[in-house]
Amino acid sequence: MKNIFLLLIVFLSNYSVAAIEHDGNENTTDNLFYSPSKSNNSIVSIDLNTINRFFNTYSSLKKYRSDVILLYKNRNYKSIWYDDKQLIEFANVLYSKVNQLENEGLKFNLAYKDQIQSIFNTELASEITKTEKELLLSTLYIYYAKNVFQGIDTNKIHETGWFLPRKNISYKTLLDSLLTSPELLDKNEKQLFGQYYKLRDALQFYRQIEQSGDWKPMDTESWVKEYHPGDSSKTIAQIRHRLVIMGDLNKDSKSNIYDEPLMAGILNFKKRNGYKPDYPIGSQHINRMNQPIEKYIKTIMVNMERCRWIPPSLAKADEFIIINIPSFTLIYKKNGQKILESKVFVGINMMETVLFSSNISRVVFSPYWNVPQSILDNEIKPAIEKDSSYMTRHNLEWNNKSLRQRPGPTNALGVVKFVFPNTYSIYLHDTPYKLNFNYDFPRFSHGCINMQKAKELAYLILKDYPDWPLDKINEAMDSGVETVCVLKKPIPIHIGYFTAWVNDAGEINFYFDIYDKDNHLVELLFNE
Repeated sequence: MKNIFLLLIVFLSNYSVAAIEHDGNENTTDNLFYSPSKSNNSIVSIDLNTINRFFNTYSSLKKYRSDVILLYKNRNYKSIWYDDKQLIEFANVLYSKVNQLENEGLKFNLAYKDQIQSIFNTELASEITKTEKELLLSTLYIYYAKNVFQGIDTNKIHETGWFLPRKNISYKTLLDSLLTSPELLDKNEKQLFGQYYKLRDALQFYRQIEQSGDWKPMDTESWVKEYHPGDSSKTIAQIRHRLVIMGDLNKDSKSNIYDEPLMAGILNFKKRNGYKPDYPIGSQHINRMNQPIEKYIKTIMVNMERCRWIPPSLAKADEFIIINIPSFTLIYKKNGQKILESKVFVGINMMETVLFSSNISRVVFSPYWNVPQSILDNEIKPAIEKDSSYMTRHNLEWNNKSLRQRPGPTNALGVVKFVFPNTYSIYLHDTPYKLNFNYDFPRFSHGCINMQKAKELAYLILKDYPDWPLDKINEAMDSGVETVCVLKKPIPIHIGYFTAWVNDAGEINFYFDIYDKDNHLVELLFNE
């Protein structure tokens, strides 16, 4: 009995010492979070019960709990933010970056900002325990990584109509790399699509313009439809100044005359904004220049968000095709080089082209056009009722109960189409309506992607196919008989949506939000 009593005294003494020494001070509030660590290498003890109690107290952070638990589970519940004596330096680096989230096109809106700030304020440091600090910092890390490196959740992305593959992110692996190389917080192209950093630089540039106060509304002359080289007007002087601010002109001569330097600036502005590169300046161009600077800034921010969704490996593939809907552009890259750029036109209104990824598996020469049921019901049947010769004139025929257009020079698909598996009945094809590409904005399709340089794309894709020499390709295109070439190696194709894009020369290009997706994304990002 005496021995049992002595053992009980020893046990209680050890428990009391552990409870007092746990946090390195006698702050009794720490008992709320104290629980013996499963594996501890610092002055902070963490286990699952500790984490759960923390999130019950800091209830506004509960959505981060599962990620924080996994983070510690993968690290055997060892402290992340403390060494044997104090906070590690990376804690300060992380906090500094969070306070600069505006540079990443985001707002710092995490709950308990005051408590987080107190971690780094010696006057307030005693108000919360080391265990709280540890778990607040881990939550802060998850918050930062989610927002900067990953973006909004997948369901919200799908709300915007974006169905391209999304990258996966391991918070543990990312943290390990950041702890080893903190400079990766500034630039990490293994985690973020390279275009992101180009847009971030553009964001800084446009914010500097905003802060300068030099972006003032331009006066317009409603009676003038267009300005041409040689014209004189006070509006021309304002246009010149605006082009200097945006970087399209190097020098502001303050001249009211539409002179040669201004001509060069106008061409650059038009190229960057998706217009036909010519010299007339119409109201649509002036209205574009006259947009509030905040509009440009928001456009850059939402496109930075889109970059967060893209796996960086996408642009590093040996061969791929990417189509940007707002710029009406297709780019074919192979071995890191752009080997073809072509204009396209796409669907609009109720027939928007879907944003997704697939692989081109077949090239079809002299294709039939199988008329979709919606077009048959809404367009062709009414036309046949009015004109009995409609089918003959348009080279149409019935194929069982479906209608199709025979191969030929007037076929809606042109002389070649590129097939990639998808559930949207979308493919890329040639078009007989080449004049449509001469406008500022190409005409629109029923949802498929019409391509200006389809023949050139077919030549390049089959360049390394000995069985398909150039003369055979041309013959197949003109034969009037549908011929299929199955590709040995399917080519990735990505249909995306960027209204701002920085080119290889470092120039930012802005395109019209033809599907009105930017405002929706702004709401998802900033109006939660």
